[in-house]
Amino acid sequence: MTLFSDFDIHLFREGNHFRLYEKMGSHIVSHNGVKGTYFAVWAPNAESVSVIGEFNGWNRDSHPLAVRRDSSGIWEGFIPGIGNSTLYKYFIKSKFNNYSAEKGDPFALLWETPPRTASVVWDLDYKWKDHSWLDSRPKANSLGSPISVYEVHLGSWRRVPEEGGRPLTYRELAPALAAYAREMGFTHVEFLPVMEHPFYGSWGYQITGYFAPTSRYGTPQDFMYLVDYLHQHGIGVILDWVPSHFPSDEHGLIFFDGTHLYEHADMRKGFQPDWNSFIFNYGRNEVRSFLISNAVFWCHKYHADGLRIDAVASILYLDYSRKPGEWIPNQFGGRENIEAVSFLKLLNETVYKEFPSIQVIAEESTAWPMVTRPTYVGGLGFGMKWNMGWMHDTLEYISKDPVFRKYHHGMLTFSLLYAFTENFMLPLSHDEVAHGKGSLFSKMPGDFWQKCAGLRQLLGYMWMHPGKKLLFMGGEFGQQAEWNHERSLDWHLDREPVHRGIRRWVHDLNRFYRNEPALYEADFSCEGFEWVDLKDYEGSIISFLRKGRSRGAGPLLVVCNFTPVPRHGYRVGVPSGGFWKEALNSDAADYGGSGNGNFGGVTADAIPCHGRNYSLLLSLPPLGIVAFKQQE
Repeated sequence: MTLFSDFDIHLFREGNHFRLYEKMGSHIVSHNGVKGTYFAVWAPNAESVSVIGEFNGWNRDSHPLAVRRDSSGIWEGFIPGIGNSTLYKYFIKSKFNNYSAEKGDPFALLWETPPRTASVVWDLDYKWKDHSWLDSRPKANSLGSPISVYEVHLGSWRRVPEEGGRPLTYRELAPALAAYAREMGFTHVEFLPVMEHPFYGSWGYQITGYFAPTSRYGTPQDFMYLVDYLHQHGIGVILDWVPSHFPSDEHGLIFFDGTHLYEHADMRKGFQPDWNSFIFNYGRNEVRSFLISNAVFWCHKYHADGLRIDAVASILYLDYSRKPGEWIPNQFGGRENIEAVSFLKLLNETVYKEFPSIQVIAEESTAWPMVTRPTYVGGLGFGMKWNMGWMHDTLEYISKDPVFRKYHHGMLTFSLLYAFTENFMLPLSHDEVAHGKGSLFSKMPGDFWQKCAGLRQLLGYMWMHPGKKLLFMGGEFGQQAEWNHERSLDWHLDREPVHRGIRRWVHDLNRFYRNEPALYEADFSCEGFEWVDLKDYEGSIISFLRKGRSRGAGPLLVVCNFTPVPRHGYRVGVPSGGFWKEALNSDAADYGGSGNGNFGGVTADAIPCHGRNYSLLLSLPPLGIVAFKQQE
């Protein structure tokens, strides 16, 4: 039997089959009235392929597959009597190099829990209950809506100390994470890669099972339950996805049929030295079908609301992390990977065509132009891009002793020179609290009180700055220790008033953000931002306005004092008179601050300042951020 039509084969070979998971892999079916499993695997350079597993004592000769006669390189066959939960691998004997190996199924829907490496026959039957969420998703995911993302590593968000510190299962995570994200006011969660990965310490970024959620925390249906539960409680789900590289584990994609099938044969294009991993051959049509089918799969079968694409810069540039002579220029002599550019454009066009209300987000760390512009005008077609420049500059500035900050004032203001060239998301992600970088809390200079104040100010500045928001877990309550994937976050800190105050601050930031259109409606347009004063480098103070498009959407005045010295009698220009309510103050006593503020608000004086006819005489708290809203 076969699940492939001639048209399927045609699309696969030309790189345009984007639902390969419905044909490839293992599928429980009935054939001539007999129930069993159909297998299909792409191995064009194999001399023979057989299915081995518990059902045949791992016998390499008993269940051979047949190669199709259409030169597609697909081997297929039906094995009666086996079904759900059957362990299996493919034994592949190559035509070349006298190579043979036991391989996992690239399209397996479930794998054994590492360090075991077999694939598992599985069905994905599940009754979803998130219809209301899917109906509302176009608005929730809109670029003109508030998007505040809580980034989570599933294995270390919360553990069970009474049971040896084991991670929570998908089903245990569901109510706990949904309640917490909802309480804190986040609109979405983003999971570090959930796809099966052999090395836990890779955090999921070294994937062998592209179509399977890791079995460390449960079954595919258990992961569906987690997504479903979050959706039913109004929380979107973004999945980290890694089409940039894959590991060298023999049971995975590497040297799959005794040839470089998924990766480039020339290691100057096929090997990533930073991660000791292999790079997909984006110019090979069948590989493009594999990868784009995988992106579609997670949106289709698991209702993902977005995909964050890892390490896009490493995909785009042929010389990424390579010295002269270690890379091959493209046909025009340049460093751009033209095949990869074509792949990314096709990926985005396909995913947005199939799922118009999702978002595809690029982690792209260079100045590549028009990453978030449509492909029909020459862009890459992403919906959003992480603003790595803002992140690096801001963290470098905020880590300096305040006495020296006036010499680095440009690090604060530079981001607004390019803030509207792309649809930016502001990330304070897992990468900034690992590999010896310390926690966000530890980056703050000064004594304990100043560290707390500095962290509150950093978070407030991010929420007021143009761009959607992303915060890695632990940052919301001031985790002091660097993140360790082998243990839980330090939830005990929430019993301490200062850390509870930081968490309350993030809660109030999210609430304010979601209720103020001036902070999200025009995130990606210069009409949503206006400097009041960016030149007070001596005082390390900046002030700006945020404006929306709808009635009553601002303006909001935001003022930041990046020194530990209160500034009383500080005059700031505003566009109109009347009473300006102090809507946010990071130094409020409720957040663990010193209580410096403006007694609820200030009435504007008819005194010109900063090129405006009215001004406010303010008290600026130390290491604080304050926001004012004019009352109608």
